[in-house]
Amino acid sequence: MSIRVRPILWIIGILAAAALAAAGEPRLVLSKRFPRSVPEFAELRITPDGQVEYREKPDEDPLLLHLTTAEAQSVFETAKHCDNFSRPLESGLKVAFMGDKLFRWEDGDEHHEVHFNFTQDLNGQAMLDWYERIVESIGLRLDLERAARYDPLGVNQAVLQLEAAYDNKRLVAKEQYLPMLDRVAKNERYMRMARERAARLADAIRGGPATKADQ
Repeated sequence: MSIRVRPILWIIGILAAAALAAAGEPRLVLSKRFPRSVPEFAELRITPDGQVEYREKPDEDPLLLHLTTAEAQSVFETAKHCDNFSRPLESGLKVAFMGDKLFRWEDGDEHHEVHFNFTQDLNGQAMLDWYERIVESIGLRLDLERAARYDPLGVNQAVLQLEAAYDNKRLVAKEQYLPMLDRVAKNERYMRMARERAARLADAIRGGPATKADQ
């Protein structure tokens, strides 16, 4: 994935995120480390109200995202089906290395965690899919913001990739994209094709005319 820009608006909520962490409510920590991939490491910290902290280095300030109520409930329900990571998920099969995954449940003094490379557990696969969808959604937003700032000719491709993820139902917290899509749609600095595609996708996210995935 291309070089990423950390949007200022995502940094504003860091103090609020720290307050939530100090409150002692349940939290999921999901991470994957895969050398030579981009990014090589990505970690999510998720609270029941849907707040997500995203890091590509364990000690860096997080980027913030907020899942919908339904998405947050589904993520925590999936963790529950994994017994809050109190049992193994690793398949034990001899397969290629697919990255070291760490799933952790924290709730006060109670915590459980599992490491695995590959799992055949259906609930474990569902949990991994949530992790990958959230990371993918954040990456697509960062790519669009980077292109809008530094690469006007690349904006159409960034919106096209975002649209494909929307059509394939891979996006979470879809309203996060609206400010940037609206900006692209209204700014003649970008190609007409990009502006029209951005406007169409923003309309679909708001519940307007159906896109391919909604038909």
